[in-house]
Amino acid sequence: MQAAPTPVEVRRAESADVAEIHALMRAYYAEDEYRFSEDRALAALSALVADRSLGEVWVVVAGEVVAGYCAVGFGFSLEFHGRDAFVDELYVRPDARGRGFAARLLDRAEQGCLEAGVRALHLEVEVDKAETYAWYRRRGFVDHERRMMTKWLDPAPAEGGAAPPARAHSTVLKRSVQRHHKEGCEEV
Repeated sequence: MQAAPTPVEVRRAESADVAEIHALMRAYYAEDEYRFSEDRALAALSALVADRSLGEVWVVVAGEVVAGYCAVGFGFSLEFHGRDAFVDELYVRPDARGRGFAARLLDRAEQGCLEAGVRALHLEVEVDKAETYAWYRRRGFVDHERRMMTKWLDPAPAEGGAAPPARAHSTVLKRSVQRHHKEGCEEV
């Protein structure tokens, strides 16, 4: 007799999930060789989970374990005609990959963005991750052939701070999100 399949749920993160998500963040940053500041990461994650006006964090839970997360921050853009959002982080534990969890997280994040009135969803992909880049392209994201640039406005993170290593080039993908109306859908 086969064991019952592990139940899988994608839901909005709650304060009780913060410790597990924080551990996943640590693993993600180590995997991509980013510096990780325990305190700054925990403070930022806690703020995002607590205040939905900033954005949303979604988790995929397999059984009783948080297997991955997707963090989205809200913004506003004249170019994209209103509220936009940025997929800040999308991560699934290595032992949970290949089960469609990243797709389920991104689908739920997109739905949450639509519900929040977001008109465009953006993300960035490391230039050396061709497979990831192709996956996002298949999901409707468009490469605008621009480079994302960052300037820290607070003091630069000290050794072990949250800044990722400098990269020569970063590819930014943007997706126009459909805005739903009573009559149907309108591409924005």
